[in-house]
Amino acid sequence: MRAKTALPAVAMTAVSMVLTLAVVMLWLGAAVPWPVALVVGLGIDGGWLATLAYERRLAAQGDHSTPVTAVGWGFGLIAASVLVAHALTAGGSAAWLAVAWLPLAAKALWLVHGLWERTALTPTALDAIRGIRQEARDEAAVARARLRAEAATEETRLEAVTGAGARVARVTATTAKTLADAWSTLERARAGEDTGRALTSVTTRVTPDVTTRWELPVWGPVEAMAALEGPALTDEVLDALVDEIRTSRTPPLSYREMATRFRTAGHSASEVRLRAAWKRVA
Repeated sequence: MRAKTALPAVAMTAVSMVLTLAVVMLWLGAAVPWPVALVVGLGIDGGWLATLAYERRLAAQGDHSTPVTAVGWGFGLIAASVLVAHALTAGGSAAWLAVAWLPLAAKALWLVHGLWERTALTPTALDAIRGIRQEARDEAAVARARLRAEAATEETRLEAVTGAGARVARVTATTAKTLADAWSTLERARAGEDTGRALTSVTTRVTPDVTTRWELPVWGPVEAMAALEGPALTDEVLDALVDEIRTSRTPPLSYREMATRFRTAGHSASEVRLRAAWKRVA
């Protein structure tokens, strides 16, 4: 790579030196002997080449010398001046002026090549930079893919949760409507005038000489009463307590109200015995 970048500068320098030597021989050859003209031309080219070689050695060592650089540019200006002067004094000046800039262009190319050398990186460093960039691109691509996957997963989860919630809401609404209809029917049956007589007529033959009062369940909150421990009541005492509590208000209390007051008063009896006592006194 270094040879490729230095090749244009080398070619431009060689052409400039050849042109300078040829111009000196043509321009001074008529005024002085040709060996003298040859010495002058080689002196200009040799000085230029020597300063250039010294600059390149300093650049290879990582150093720089301003005087050497100034001398090198001086030789380049001398060569360009010789070409310009020959173009102005000889025939075909346009053609010679067209190549008069080559010495300065060669120096500029060497300057560019030096700047490239100071900023050039080794193949190992370039490979490391390419690897770092590729790794950064890979990580960015993976991060984008992960974000897209997480977004798709979250969207799917939200859709599933929303759908499940909608189904639960529909089932709850349907269940509530069905339960409300059932309790409405039960309440109408409870409030009917003929419900008690119909149920009593069914159980008359099972419980003769007993007037049974049937009550359907009531839809409402139920308060659990703690069972109290105490001496077991006889049927006579239990019947008397149930009848007293039942008739303590007008109209007589229902079984539910009587049972609540019975247990609140501190009495203890099983639900079966309490229900049987209620049936006997009612």
